[in-house]
Amino acid sequence: MGLDSKKDVHFDGSTTGSVNRLEVLEGPSRRRVRSEAERARIVAESLLPGAQVSEVARKHGATRWQIYDWRRRFRQRGMLSPCEASQPTFAPLVVEGALEERQVPAIKLEIAIGDVVLRTDVAIHAEQLSRVIRAVRASR
Repeated sequence: MGLDSKKDVHFDGSTTGSVNRLEVLEGPSRRRVRSEAERARIVAESLLPGAQVSEVARKHGATRWQIYDWRRRFRQRGMLSPCEASQPTFAPLVVEGALEERQVPAIKLEIAIGDVVLRTDVAIHAEQLSRVIRAVRASR
C-alpha cells in the first residue's frame, strides 16, 4: 500500500474510508540518554541518609524504577556494595531494667479459613500449625 492509497488501514486489519496522505514523523525520541557519571551521581544522591528515591527521580526527570535499576547494575558490576543499596533505618531498642521471666498465660488462637475455624487453647508449634492450615486449604 503506497502513500496515495485510498484505504484507511486500522490496527485490527480492517479498512474503511479513504486516505490521501500518510505522514511518518521521525526525529529524536523523548528518551533521555544519560552518561555513566550522571547515573552514578543520581544513584549516590538517592543513597544519602533521608533521601527519598521518588523525590530524587522527580528532581532529575527520571523514574524511581530507573534509579533502582541503575543501583542494581552498579551493584552487579561491583561499583556499589549490597549494603549501600538498601540502608534500612531502625529505631534503637531501649530496655529499662532487666526482663523478668513470667508465666505466659495460654493464648487462645482462632483462625478462620473459609467456613472452617481452627481453635487451640494450648501453645502450638509453628510447624504443626502450618501443616494443619495447609491440610485445611488442600481439603477445600
